Amino acid sequence: MSAIKINKMNFEEIKASEKPVLLDFYADWCGPCKMVSPIIDQIADENPEFVIGKINVDQEGELASEFGVMSIPTLVVMKNGEVVNKVTGARPKAQILALLK
Repeated sequence: MSAIKINKMNFEEIKASEKPVLLDFYADWCGPCKMVSPIIDQIADENPEFVIGKINVDQEGELASEFGVMSIPTLVVMKNGEVVNKVTGARPKAQILALLK
């Protein structure tokens, strides 16, 4: 399953997931985001036990503000609707997976 494009309309449904949720806050113009994006897609394809979503900060500024995203890429992990992990900057696959454990 590939990463889900998240917006205000589907966010509550994603947030309510019983599975751990990884949110990738990005922008199309962001170089480090472009490096992380294929890793996020790969994790989504290989790990159906997680919900993986991408949030474009230029289109979803309200969600970015809600999560206090000041720079991108920012990765947020949620469990039971609560933020349990948050990191900023490009990360290798192993570090991103470690955030979800």
